[in-house]
Amino acid sequence: MSPQEESYNLIITGVGGQGNVLASQLVGQALVSKGYFVTIGETYGASQRGGPVMSHIRISNKKQRSPLIPQGKSHIIMSMEPVEALRVIAPYGNPDAVALVNTRSIYPIEVTAGDEFYPDLEEIKAALDQLCKKVYYINAVEKAVELGSPIMSNMIMLGALLDLEILPLSIKEFSETLSRNLTGDRLDINLKAIQEGRKAVHKEECYE
Repeated sequence: MSPQEESYNLIITGVGGQGNVLASQLVGQALVSKGYFVTIGETYGASQRGGPVMSHIRISNKKQRSPLIPQGKSHIIMSMEPVEALRVIAPYGNPDAVALVNTRSIYPIEVTAGDEFYPDLEEIKAALDQLCKKVYYINAVEKAVELGSPIMSNMIMLGALLDLEILPLSIKEFSETLSRNLTGDRLDINLKAIQEGRKAVHKEECYE
């Protein structure tokens, strides 16, 4: 984070049940332990039924007056779902923003019932590529299944995010935060997921 910037703005978004709220809390905790001021503002749809969930994370060397990121002022968006990425980046992104997107779609009830349309993934990618400086695509759910734990997709995304070295937070520092919150097998699988995310973000297909 540049010392000239008042804050560094991260949005983590997805739908209910994907673990994006937990991810934002762990990132915030890790940054606070480094001495940053961190505010987290969350907005919820019908999250328990797969509705949208968005966490605004503001990172600063001084206190922030608002926990919510102004429109057009997000530096990076990590989205657990493709359409949610588009929904959030349109108002909060900008030509200098970077996005990390999980390509596994979650279809709302209205779509599965045939009442609404869900765009093709390639159409979503084309739109996102026009809205951001750089977009990284990872099928985090597929990677989590390969790891043997589908619920680890949030940690795979965080591993990828941290390895981009955009946030003022290292893999080692975040892993230390995990170690303070988890033990035993739960800690081991989370640390493995972080490493899988690191590997995934450097594969050629994640840029497509």
